[in-house]
Amino acid sequence: MYESHSEDKDKKINPIFEEKSGGLKKIVIASDSFKGSLTSAEVAEAVSAALRACFPEAAIVPLAVADGGEGTMETLTAALGGVKVPVRVTGPLGDPVNAWWGRAGETAIVETAAASGLTLLPKEERNPLYTTTFGTGELLRAALEAGCRKLIVGLGGSATNDGGTGLLQALGVRFLDAAGQPLRGRGCDLLRIARIDASGLLPAARAAEFLSVTDVDTPFADAALVFGPQKGASPSDVRSLTAGLRHLESFFPAGVGAQPGTGAAGGLGGALAAFLGARLRSGIETVLEALDFDHLIQGADLVITGEGRADDQTPHGKTAAGVLAHARAAGIPVLLVAGLVRPSPALEAMGFQALLQTTPPGQSPAVSMQPATASENIVRTLQFYFQNLRK
Repeated sequence: MYESHSEDKDKKINPIFEEKSGGLKKIVIASDSFKGSLTSAEVAEAVSAALRACFPEAAIVPLAVADGGEGTMETLTAALGGVKVPVRVTGPLGDPVNAWWGRAGETAIVETAAASGLTLLPKEERNPLYTTTFGTGELLRAALEAGCRKLIVGLGGSATNDGGTGLLQALGVRFLDAAGQPLRGRGCDLLRIARIDASGLLPAARAAEFLSVTDVDTPFADAALVFGPQKGASPSDVRSLTAGLRHLESFFPAGVGAQPGTGAAGGLGGALAAFLGARLRSGIETVLEALDFDHLIQGADLVITGEGRADDQTPHGKTAAGVLAHARAAGIPVLLVAGLVRPSPALEAMGFQALLQTTPPGQSPAVSMQPATASENIVRTLQFYFQNLRK
């Protein structure tokens, strides 16, 4: 088990275990999902089980949080008092999938991962040259046609690198090749775009207000370079996709593609900004604000956050980084639990009380990502940590 502790551990945690302190009285859990394994709520349930065994008298506050990826729609919809709306849409490779969007009055919450997500495809079928965000556009179209005029779009967890062309196509924008023929809105089509016809854009989309919430700060043209490999792109695919994104960016208003976060979801953030005037905002900040997180952590002795894999991307807009910033501002120590921890100077410097890897050495991903095993690993890791810390 990888375990790293901050230098001031003794000052922040150990006194809590002294008899005079009465132990931990309030613990807040605010973890992201372990992608492909556990939802945010399921992670919170496993952490709660460990805490109840170690601190039976403590008040435990489990929260479902997200940063723009999986779980964002459900978290924001619940926080806003809305309802989930089912709809059948086009999946990342063109096959139909069942998805949902959230509605709270005239506000809609759409999650890219629900229609165009990486977890919708088995590993052997992942290829961002051929995946599309068309289904996410269909979710937006359904919300617009239902009368929603403010649309929040979560950009994390996509299987795509189409620069948002699939989504825009679903809303009526046409991308034409040199012969005037419409392209399909995939990553492999980007370099063939000769003209963009936005005259058919859904009128409701022109009038609506869009907010893109993201868990990364990557600019538009770097989307494939940073995230392409995890979506199935080979080195040559990354070069081709990067060239395609740069070509598409040449059609954008000046400066749009350089904005942090426009590279989210394979460039979807840039397309929403360039064609729909979307504002970009940190996904975790949006979620924490909706949950009134600063109020909920008042009086807490400890906050526990987490994610499936902690690495040098964690500081760049991820759930754990946002939770840490708010908790530290309130003077509350934060533990991070992750299925895997890949140590880096940036991660180590963030200031977590400890970085706890839950997957034991030698356990294969096929085993560790099974929901029951992942939950057991979390419970075992936290119980060991707290029991050892008491000694």
